[in-house]
Amino acid sequence: MFLLDEKIQFPPTHLADADGWLAMGGDLSVERLKLAYSKGVFPWYNEDEPILWWTPDPRCVLFPENLQISQSMQQVLRKNRFEFRYNTAFETVMKNCRLVSRTGQQGTWIQDEMIIAYSELNRLGLAVSGECWENGVLVGGLYGVYLQGVFFGESMFHHQSNASKFAFIHTVKHLQSKGLKLIDCQQATSHLISLGAELISRETFEALLDQFLEN
Repeated sequence: MFLLDEKIQFPPTHLADADGWLAMGGDLSVERLKLAYSKGVFPWYNEDEPILWWTPDPRCVLFPENLQISQSMQQVLRKNRFEFRYNTAFETVMKNCRLVSRTGQQGTWIQDEMIIAYSELNRLGLAVSGECWENGVLVGGLYGVYLQGVFFGESMFHHQSNASKFAFIHTVKHLQSKGLKLIDCQQATSHLISLGAELISRETFEALLDQFLEN
């Protein structure tokens, strides 16, 4: 385990443990977060813990051209029940994601300092939200970091069935118009696999990041 200090750096990712835990400490400054994501590293920690940094292997990703939309979801999209909005309620999306109850997890990893840090990334155009609205009410959404054609998904929520899928599908399509090449889903879930996500090695993932973020 590596203890970070005020210097903006991370150890080589191959030194992470079997669960993908790479380091602890440091801060959530814009500079450190940008460096972390560019290397495939992200923060994830519970309340009353120091900042923990992760780089799982294998990595769950979605190539946007492989996005799968089921017939039932296509019907949802055609009904025009929901409205998609992009990046209009970023902090509210984060706060809704914080309230999601997850199996085997007590408390939340989306703490106040996370909301402050990612809201600053959002202000700088480095973090975005995709939102599902119904009759003027936010009922689903997701947020993540967006760097040079790579979207690093962080969390999603829904208050209505299919609302988070609706937001995800539209976010992918919207970002494709901005040159989206890869979506980092971090770890696999049945929800993400059903949408076309797949597992690749950390080495392959990092090679893709080097390719897409080099400019």
